[in-house]
Amino acid sequence: MSRYRLLPSSAQEMVLRNHCAHARYVWNLAVEQHAHWRPGRKSAPSYLEQCRQLTQARSEHDWLASGSQTVQQQALRDFAHALAVFFDPRNPSGRPSWRKAGRDEGFRIVGRRGQHRDVRRLSRHVGEVRVPKAGWVRFRWSRGVPTGAKSYRITMDHAGRWHVSFAFVPDQIPAPGNGRVEKINPAYTSQQCSACRQVDRKSRESQAVFRCTACGYACDADVNAAQNIAAGHAVTARGGYRDAGPVNREPHLLASLTEMRVAGIPGLRAWEDVK
Repeated sequence: MSRYRLLPSSAQEMVLRNHCAHARYVWNLAVEQHAHWRPGRKSAPSYLEQCRQLTQARSEHDWLASGSQTVQQQALRDFAHALAVFFDPRNPSGRPSWRKAGRDEGFRIVGRRGQHRDVRRLSRHVGEVRVPKAGWVRFRWSRGVPTGAKSYRITMDHAGRWHVSFAFVPDQIPAPGNGRVEKINPAYTSQQCSACRQVDRKSRESQAVFRCTACGYACDADVNAAQNIAAGHAVTARGGYRDAGPVNREPHLLASLTEMRVAGIPGLRAWEDVK
């Protein structure tokens, strides 16, 4: 959530105050309806039923109809979401409670057409956000507005200062590097010499030592296997390459190490120590 200082004009501030009052009234009405529910009683109205009740109330009360139906319906939607979170055992939280004037001043807007239609930049330090009934309201562009933010909340603090907060879901952090990923079969890599490519199970003198019977190359057995996998040398039991391919293609080291983890080859730590 990124918050910015909102700079409404006097006329716009009056509209914002009315939005806050209407959103608080609708929210508290929903709280009251659900507060009377007890086991055995008729269930409280659902979100859709509350929206129908709101439409009827707007037709009967001019002061409510003068406000934004979008703001008022969003208050009902926020209450329904808060109630669902309350009943979800995976997300323990308190039951939605009353909002008080002077303490809980705010409302939320969800941009149906996308954030780029509701926010624009005027200069280096000034931007505008579109608010129902108020038009474009300026705010301090103190930092970049998050890309993809489609909802925003406008609030007033105890000192009478207005703020706009943009909600967004951060993008997933990509894995380091952008190389090609190849799948390497680790079969027989512990019996193959990483120097001459000779395959002989007798070269594995012990669990810890590899000594090639053909060229005499010797090293830690796990390091030898790790080097084979990192080089993409998957072989068959007869010593031939299992997956032949273009010779100008180099395997991606990250994929090779991943395959080692999947295959459970113990040479991973040794390879990471010497690489």
